[in-house]
Amino acid sequence: MIKLRGYISDKKYCIFFYLILMVFISLVTLLDSDISVSFDNVLYINLVAFFLLLFYLTAGYIYYKSYYNSLEGLIDNKEGDIIYHLPEPLTYRQKIHHKLLIKVYNEQSRVIEKQNLEKRENKEFVTTWFHQIKTPIAVIRLIMEDSMKNSIDKTKKELIKSMSEEIDKIESQVEQALYYSKIDVFEKDYFIQQLNLDQVVSSVIKKHARVFISKKIELEKKDINTFVNSDKKWLSFIIDQILSNSLKYTEKKGKISVRVEINKNKKVLIINDTGIGIKEEDLPRVFDKGFTGYMGRREEKSTGIGLYLAKKLAKRLGHDISIKSKFGEYTEVKLIFPRLISFYDLIK
Repeated sequence: MIKLRGYISDKKYCIFFYLILMVFISLVTLLDSDISVSFDNVLYINLVAFFLLLFYLTAGYIYYKSYYNSLEGLIDNKEGDIIYHLPEPLTYRQKIHHKLLIKVYNEQSRVIEKQNLEKRENKEFVTTWFHQIKTPIAVIRLIMEDSMKNSIDKTKKELIKSMSEEIDKIESQVEQALYYSKIDVFEKDYFIQQLNLDQVVSSVIKKHARVFISKKIELEKKDINTFVNSDKKWLSFIIDQILSNSLKYTEKKGKISVRVEINKNKKVLIINDTGIGIKEEDLPRVFDKGFTGYMGRREEKSTGIGLYLAKKLAKRLGHDISIKSKFGEYTEVKLIFPRLISFYDLIK
């Protein structure tokens, strides 16, 4: 019915012209004294003309129906380049419209391809820069560590220690930005293998040893000597983001515990801290890109990217992350590794 109304709407000027023409002919025929035509004959002429118009509209509707059905099918189709599947035009106007659509499509394709090329070039430059900047950071760290060993001035040692902590923050931000830039090509840069979770977690903890010591945070690690299927580099980054948040928002002399729970369907790495926690209204949005929450707005030292990346990468690896927290008391993050189902499990 909608298609028919649309067709009639397209033909409204034709119908309007027909009505004007028939009214004109009928009036001339009836009012001209030199023409002797009865009213019945005029009515007959109008009826014949009306049926001819109806036949014309019906035939036209049937003729164009398949064309419009094909167009509507392309509109509903969300796959492929529909521009090259347009139905064969039936009229000159349709041919012009098709040519115009193809021209606009080709122009837009050229613009998009140019933008994509520029985007790829920019991303390659940024990624290269991230890799290159890590070298001078490592060199600065070595120089500072050497200066720390050889210096006997306590004030200078404290200064070097503070600078070292800032270098750690810079390196963390650079690493986060590097992983963010590579997330679109994740499928080309991962290798799933069986990993010892204890080894992965221990390497991440070792990386943050200086912070644990400076803030005198107690670490409790137990029951994590188990194996999971994941990519070592990406998994280490995910755990690093979780642990970094725990360290950032746990006060001095606080506590961070790491443990694993195993059941029939999954293994769960649980990282719990006695930090400042997350407000209840912020919890549903902690994985949103750029969301910093109450503490991020108060202290202005959060980018809102870490947990977003962790969640997105975990999903790509087939894992999941959940958070529960009570403001002012604790935060508990769960990294979930679903158990792979074997053929033997299916037939048991």
